Amino acid sequence: MEQKLKGVPETLLVPLWARATETKHDNPIIKDEKAVEIMDQIDYDFSKFKNQEPTLVSVAVRTELLDKAAKDFIGKYPNAAIINIGCGLDTRFLRVDNGKICWYDLDLPEVINIRKQFFTVEENQRFSEPQKSKIFEESERHKMIARSVFDYSWIDDINTNEHILIIAEGIFMYLTEQEVKDIMDKLAAAFKGSEMLLETTPASLVKQNQKQDLIKDQYQIEARLQWGIKKGKEIEKLNSQIEFIEDWHYFDYHKDRWRIIRWLSLIPTFKDRFGNRIVHL
Repeated sequence: MEQKLKGVPETLLVPLWARATETKHDNPIIKDEKAVEIMDQIDYDFSKFKNQEPTLVSVAVRTELLDKAAKDFIGKYPNAAIINIGCGLDTRFLRVDNGKICWYDLDLPEVINIRKQFFTVEENQRFSEPQKSKIFEESERHKMIARSVFDYSWIDDINTNEHILIIAEGIFMYLTEQEVKDIMDKLAAAFKGSEMLLETTPASLVKQNQKQDLIKDQYQIEARLQWGIKKGKEIEKLNSQIEFIEDWHYFDYHKDRWRIIRWLSLIPTFKDRFGNRIVHL
């Protein structure tokens, strides 16, 4: 299946490759067999990512952190609603579903169209009964919303729920600060009392991106970093209703896999300048 994604939507193939490749590792941080299956069906030159070991580890750690945080939230609120902004070809629902949650995957129409080729009732018919239990079918509990995050009509598609978790990985760093603020204002107004897990990139990398096209140089993809932070608590400045809870820096996990970065990350300035983190709000 050939894909013609360009720009920011094309970046969804990087974490897909990373999760699939990590799954085949001798001692994997995470296992995502669905990612392996999807990658095997896509006609795309994934070989251009093969030397991106820091990206591989980063996505694996990101996946592990978000899976754990989502499971913790669901453990506290078994009937929660989870909104997955910029879902791409994410497979988290398969790993955290408790049979009760409502899950919403939100992304651009071209991305959701691709997603539906791998997550549909028809797709499920290819599998035997034991395998079917591992494959998601769109239902009342798990829905796909084919809209831009800036088309705020998607908010009306979310069933009101006392406990809502919003996940945004691999998306906000490609938006401007004003765009991020606009989204945060909308989320804060629409989902009062909700929690959010947000992936952030360092402000220093965004500044460096102004001098050189980091994403194009590294992945041969036309997309630019536009928003970053130095510390997770900075996000409180975007909206007075936002409360910083904690954050998790990628370099603090699975240090044996980071190679030389393991030692460089002991230098606080290096750690803050080059490592992504998950911020819990």
